[in-house]
Amino acid sequence: MAVIAALLLLGVVASRGRGQTYSATYLPSNAPDHTQDGQYGTNQCGIQSSQNSLCQNAYLNSVDDFCVFAPPYSGSNATIGDTERVEVSWCLRDGYGTRLIPDGTITGAHFVQTPDYIQITGVGDLTKLNIPVGDDGGELDPHGADGNGNPIGGLVFSNALGQLQQLHEWTNYMSATEFCFRACTPGPDATTYCQHTYDVMGCEWNMPGDYDAGVFDRCMGDSGEPMGVYGTSTWKQGHSATPSAHPAPATSMCTTYSSVGNGVLLARNLSANATSLSATATNSSATPSLTPVTNSTQASATPLPTVTHMSIPASSTPSATGYSRKASGTIGRAHVDALWQLLVLLGAALVGMSFCF
Repeated sequence: MAVIAALLLLGVVASRGRGQTYSATYLPSNAPDHTQDGQYGTNQCGIQSSQNSLCQNAYLNSVDDFCVFAPPYSGSNATIGDTERVEVSWCLRDGYGTRLIPDGTITGAHFVQTPDYIQITGVGDLTKLNIPVGDDGGELDPHGADGNGNPIGGLVFSNALGQLQQLHEWTNYMSATEFCFRACTPGPDATTYCQHTYDVMGCEWNMPGDYDAGVFDRCMGDSGEPMGVYGTSTWKQGHSATPSAHPAPATSMCTTYSSVGNGVLLARNLSANATSLSATATNSSATPSLTPVTNSTQASATPLPTVTHMSIPASSTPSATGYSRKASGTIGRAHVDALWQLLVLLGAALVGMSFCF
């Protein structure tokens, strides 16, 4: 009996050490098109971002490289509560095949890496991600009421812990003005630090931390207390009075960034404009057929023809109607006219004097 009891105890310990098991683990490169039945989008996303993408892979790597889940369409029926099953991924970085978070959307972001989880918290104008104005939001996680995720088929990846890997336990709260996203390190405490049962409690209760606007940083931090756990007691949502949120865990080794954004949409627009201008310049490089304009006082967009029969001195400067010469070492026309008038006057005077004599 003692041997059987010891074996049972070892089995319990081993089970606790392994943590929760999962039916499949993916990388973006080998994920199937759909990972859950009833999925709205896809997990085969490629690398080309698009504002119409239905990719449902999210990444949580750093303060300047993260994603959130948000509605795929806009409108009064696009609240987080209405769209939790069909959310798509919006990312700061290009290359994931997702939608891009427009520059200026995120006005404050704070990434923390702890022994038990990685987390991004922040604020912004999340109406740019199709969340309606005034929406208090809700929780997204991989454990919906029917066993599928919210969104169905949503996957989370990270390279913050080393090599890129899927993190099975995560929770993401979104509203029109605030966001938070935590993904837990694989292990026996993953489900404890990434609880998904406090869906009405919001970001600052579930993930106490820095939500300041105008600041963007990445820090190391302590894990703190799991949400809902107070000493030896665990509070259940809806039972008795709501306890206060835990204090924000301590952080250190912070790196501050001036801002975060993708710049990709702007770069694409600039590239398209540059291509258009290049094509225009190429088409206009051929020598045009020109008709000379005489005494024109209006500027023309047509290039001036090249004149080969006239040499323009280096001192010449352009004017509204052509070129004017500076009288440098040469008698100008005005000087010739004045000299001629003087000779005429002297001649008249000499003729007058001859009559007097």
